[in-house]
Amino acid sequence: MKLKITLLSALIGTAYVVFAQNGKDVKQKIAHEMQKSMVDELLKPWYPAAIDTADGGFLSAFTYNFKPTGNQDKMIVTQARHVWSNSKAAELFPDKKYYIVGARHGFEFLRDRLWDKQYGGFYIFTDKQGNPKPGGFAPKEAYGNSFAIYALAAYYQASGDTSALNLAKKCFWWLEKHAHDPVYKGYYQHMQRDGTPIVRDATIKSTAETGYKDQNSSIHLLEAFTELYGVWPDKLLKTRLEEMLLLVRDKITNDKGNLILFFKPDWTPVSYRDSSLTVYKQHHSLDHISYGHNVETAYLMLEASHALGLEDDAKTLQVGKKMVDDALDNGWDNKVGGFYDEGYYFKDKPGLIITEDTKNWWAQAEGLNTLLIMAAQYPQDKHQYFDKFKTLWQYTQTYLIDHEHGDWYQGGIDKQPQYKTALKGQIWKGTYHNFRALMNCIMQLNPDKTPPTAPKQVKFVKATGTLKWQASTDNRRVLGYNIYSNGKRIGFTPLNYFVVDKGVVGGLTVRAVDFAGNQSVWPERVN
Repeated sequence: MKLKITLLSALIGTAYVVFAQNGKDVKQKIAHEMQKSMVDELLKPWYPAAIDTADGGFLSAFTYNFKPTGNQDKMIVTQARHVWSNSKAAELFPDKKYYIVGARHGFEFLRDRLWDKQYGGFYIFTDKQGNPKPGGFAPKEAYGNSFAIYALAAYYQASGDTSALNLAKKCFWWLEKHAHDPVYKGYYQHMQRDGTPIVRDATIKSTAETGYKDQNSSIHLLEAFTELYGVWPDKLLKTRLEEMLLLVRDKITNDKGNLILFFKPDWTPVSYRDSSLTVYKQHHSLDHISYGHNVETAYLMLEASHALGLEDDAKTLQVGKKMVDDALDNGWDNKVGGFYDEGYYFKDKPGLIITEDTKNWWAQAEGLNTLLIMAAQYPQDKHQYFDKFKTLWQYTQTYLIDHEHGDWYQGGIDKQPQYKTALKGQIWKGTYHNFRALMNCIMQLNPDKTPPTAPKQVKFVKATGTLKWQASTDNRRVLGYNIYSNGKRIGFTPLNYFVVDKGVVGGLTVRAVDFAGNQSVWPERVN
């Protein structure tokens, strides 16, 4: 049994052949460009400069040339994403101590200021000091809490801080109690402060999303549960991860490979296709095709499928491919490259109409990662995924990356040149999308197939219930250790010891895992 920590590890063997066919020099050149850009043009401008040493957490808003600006209000999504980015950067660059320090700093702000100590759950929006304030959000949202889980799991994976893992579990259980729908499945998005789901009624404007279930919360709960399951293989968590995968794949994604954006609680789609053009335009935010979300979700579904151990999940791969293919067939700029933002199938017009031909930064980032995944799976496909990947990377270098001041513009300046002087950071824009994409692409372009050495001198101290071992080594870096009981994974730690739950019956073993997901050989059982 070989656990695949990420989808990327499952693709490394295939990817190696694909990129060899496309030329080793091309592969190495792009990997080098991405590595340099990731470090010098993304991480360095942001960290540690974004750490808010006065009030905790991270600063949210920066000018185009990286000067802090504005009132620096804070949102759980932004704060959590910065914790996630610092945690991953700490794993990639352990010599840069400010990454793990920043991750710890951000975690403490989540724990001490953004977690509601009276009712539980994370506040969605606060002032700079962490005091809740109105800002066009519901008091609590599943979307924001999903990113908290995502960040806390990543920080635990990087640090071994069990208080972070315990808070992630606490948040998962809070969502289970308040937001999970036991009848129709999935999660309610909008909640009152005490966790009561907000019911859509006549007082809510027809243009508002309040009270609807939605794809965006669903795909990021899928993402968060995948991250958490990597460090906490809980039975209920696995059930919810499977549930979200099936919902996203079979209910939220339509036959064309497009995500339906909003739903009534029973998963009836919200659609304005049969309305007048005037009414549709008023409600366009609730009903359109988002190509960025489509290509992102293809990756998130495949990642979740592999985390669940569904190694021959042909249906998820088929649906993911359909999502990417539709985006390339209908939402791709064939002149200079890049995915358009939005399209729509109007009832009285043939085919698809691009309604927003702009190209936001995060959609192009997600596209880079997903195109490379499809290139590994389908090297001979007519869509020529690897060629599209190269085109998109060239587009990103030309129209998105600010080579003078760092980071990416909010959108491609071929369509929106005004973004040259727009904010580089704001509550909806940090480092999460582009850092993850570059990190994943580099791993695929420069694959690691060598597993770590097996842990040595493994012993179980019965008096304390602690499993201990001698650290493993790796050709690149050891990520941590998966703990098993009678062949079943029961936990993960980046440390060289693990406190075993009292209910574990025995047959304990430890396997080292590296950043690419390679695991050491099965050792002998300890007890």
